[in-house]
Amino acid sequence: MEIASLGEFGLIDRLTKDITPQNTSTLYAIGDDCAVLHYPDSEVLVTTDMLMEGVHFDLTYIDLQHLGYKAAMVNISDIFAMNGIPRQLTISMALSKRFTVEDMEQFYSGLRMACDKWGVDIIGGDTTSSYTGLAISITCIGEARKEDIVYRNGAKDTDLICVSGDLGAAYMGLQLLEREKAVYYDQLNELQKKIAEAKAAGDSQKLATLNSQLETLATPDFAGKEYLLQRQLKTEARGDIINKLREAGIRPTAMMDISDGLSSELMHICTQSHVGCRIYEKQIPIDYQTAVMAEELNMNVTTCALNGGEDYELLFTVPIGDHEKIQELDDIHLIGHITKENLGHVLVTRDNQEFELKAQGWVHLK
Repeated sequence: MEIASLGEFGLIDRLTKDITPQNTSTLYAIGDDCAVLHYPDSEVLVTTDMLMEGVHFDLTYIDLQHLGYKAAMVNISDIFAMNGIPRQLTISMALSKRFTVEDMEQFYSGLRMACDKWGVDIIGGDTTSSYTGLAISITCIGEARKEDIVYRNGAKDTDLICVSGDLGAAYMGLQLLEREKAVYYDQLNELQKKIAEAKAAGDSQKLATLNSQLETLATPDFAGKEYLLQRQLKTEARGDIINKLREAGIRPTAMMDISDGLSSELMHICTQSHVGCRIYEKQIPIDYQTAVMAEELNMNVTTCALNGGEDYELLFTVPIGDHEKIQELDDIHLIGHITKENLGHVLVTRDNQEFELKAQGWVHLK
């Protein structure tokens, strides 16, 4: 169904008519000029992310349901990175005519799965037309007690540096998808060239053979690499880690999520906290599939873990007195410690060499 047949308000109604608020802070959601929220005893957290087709995602290899899920999760992740609780979300989109109503239903199904997982209410947004592709802008609203909020500027000398999960897998998943996309289009272009030559020569038998090959153009074999694809295409916000820290009575001194790469995010914390750091290569958590893929692509796996980005794991610092508590928690890894600012930012390699740590992750607008 063409979106024009429903119009803006018809599309919004179709996508949101059965959405029921789950949070008491949502007084009024979709259906008026503004949503109405009420936070009597908490600080309000607000974060916004924009995703642009051709920059942040490629519809060649991510379907709209996964895109909706990922778009929501990267915003929810920002609320968790402040030690907050996500509550509401708005979604705005610019669409071209190539998208149908059914496409948007797929996008919203992914969006709603992500929101349902963390009890987030979809409370409004906007839609408009686009001549250049799909643009997505999401704002997530959360809450936290003033004393619970964790900023980037709270790290102190001797604090421990921790990360959740593992690093580099999302970047390796992207490299895998980009490689297979290039292979697919190389094969496709070669076949199309031969088809054109067969048509020009009037060779109907060869043309039939080539068309048959075109229809059965091999799809990539991703066996053994499923985890890498999952990390790239099905982003997960680490609210479970926030819950573990709360249950253990641990309040991070500084925290952020890893969207642009570990090195870049750690440098943000150090710069805003006016401290140095020392991290150890052998303690950086890396999944087996990530290491295998890096070797296959002749890439340094540590570089991928430091600079790859899109892991959406949590990077945080905790007081040294919480060392034993941290060690008892699953899926949290101690990778180094905070130092005085004049000691700089150091990466200690597996063979105990020391190098200056540099922020070489994703740089927006570069």
